[in-house]
Order: sequence, then C-alpha cells, then structure tokens
Amino acid sequence: MNNGLEGKVAVVTGASRGIGASIARKLAAQGAKVVINYTRNEEAARQVAADIQRAGGEVLIERADVADEAQVKQLFERVDARFGRLDILVNNAGILEFRPLEAIDRAHYQRIMEINLWGVVTASQQAARRLGQGGRIINITSASTRSTFPALGMYAASKGAVEAFARTLATELGPRGITVNNVFAGMVETDMTAGSSPEGVQAFVQATPLRRTGQPEDVADVVAFLASENSRWVTGQSIGATGGVVMS
Repeated sequence: MNNGLEGKVAVVTGASRGIGASIARKLAAQGAKVVINYTRNEEAARQVAADIQRAGGEVLIERADVADEAQVKQLFERVDARFGRLDILVNNAGILEFRPLEAIDRAHYQRIMEINLWGVVTASQQAARRLGQGGRIINITSASTRSTFPALGMYAASKGAVEAFARTLATELGPRGITVNNVFAGMVETDMTAGSSPEGVQAFVQATPLRRTGQPEDVADVVAFLASENSRWVTGQSIGATGGVVMS
C-alpha cells in the first residue's frame, strides 16, 4: 500500500527517545527519509538511526536546541544540503516539569515556554519557507490541555498555546496546500513521564477506558496518518491519542 511517504523528507525534533524516536522509526518504515533532531543524547539518537538503517531507511542525525533560533536555522540548512527538500515537520521536542502554583518562577516559565512554544515557532518558520503543496506540520501536544493535572500549569499552558498557534498557521498556510495539525497525547510511557508517581499512573489507568498507559507507537501511528496523503482534507485539528481519557 502506498502511504504517500516514499521519498519524502521528514524532520522530527526531539527524536532521540520516547515518542519522537517512535515517530522517526514509523515515518522511515513508510518510506520517508528522516532527520533525527536531538539536543543532548547523541548516543540515543545514533541508536534510533541505526535501527532505521538496519531496516533499509535513510536517516540524518542533527543536533540543535529548538529554543535557539540560530541553531534551528542551521539545522534546516543542513537538511537542504543533504536532501534538497522538506515535506514533513514533526514538532515533538519538549520538556515537562511538575511545579505547583507556589513553586512557579520566571526561570521555570521561560524554560518551558522557550522549548515547548518558541521551539515550535522557530522550526515552523523554517519549515514553512521550504514546504510545498502537500506539506505537513504536526505538533505533539498533551491531554493536559483538556484534563486537569496538578502541578502542570505551565506545561499545559505551553501546549495549549501550541494548539492555538497551529490553528492560525493552518489558516495562513492552507492556501499553499500545507496542513497543520496537533496530536495531543495522554500518559505515554517515556523518560519524560518516568518521574510520575505510581499512584498517579494508577489513577490515570483507572480513568482511561482502555485501562492502560500509552506506548510511543500509539502516538506515532496517528502522526503517520497525518503525515500521509490520507489526511489531505484534515487541517487545523487537534486529534487525541489518549486511550479515551479525553473524549470529544
């Protein structure tokens, strides 16, 4: 079956681990040439790349802090030099920090917003200059924008801002045939959520109709749909991959 990704070029930010790594593997498995962006863990990024290459895929590893505009510009310039095109951007890079209201300070605010929101803005700016008809921008957000989770105020605010930004971007880029969508995830077993308390995890499982936590592949499969030609009539949407913990 042709999924519309053969020969296409996809940049996945924060792709060395967790959801991002799974997305990179999935897009590569469907024929895309994948750029794995990472910030710190080069060894993990190389492992993901090795997995893709063993399966016959083409991959490029690039270090860049998405909060640093100059580094993001250089990242996309290197994509140009290697592949000469861009078809898909997955804005996955992000950080999660638990802070109750009384513990929120300016440093926490800036750290969350610069990576989770500004990183999406800078990468989307660079991508929009390169994407053509059929281009895709896909943002990974969170069920915390719709459900209440204690001590995630700034994280939820950053992800909510990404979703609002994406709707505007979908309107701006739609006339060029570019779609912009969000995938909001429930609790997924990754390094990012490893610090959650056992009680919190169990409460999530009990609140989820499917009675389990998510796996990175559960999110990657939704992203793969949005990256494909099958999603050509879908834009400005936020699609949940939450196991039903959030229902429309």
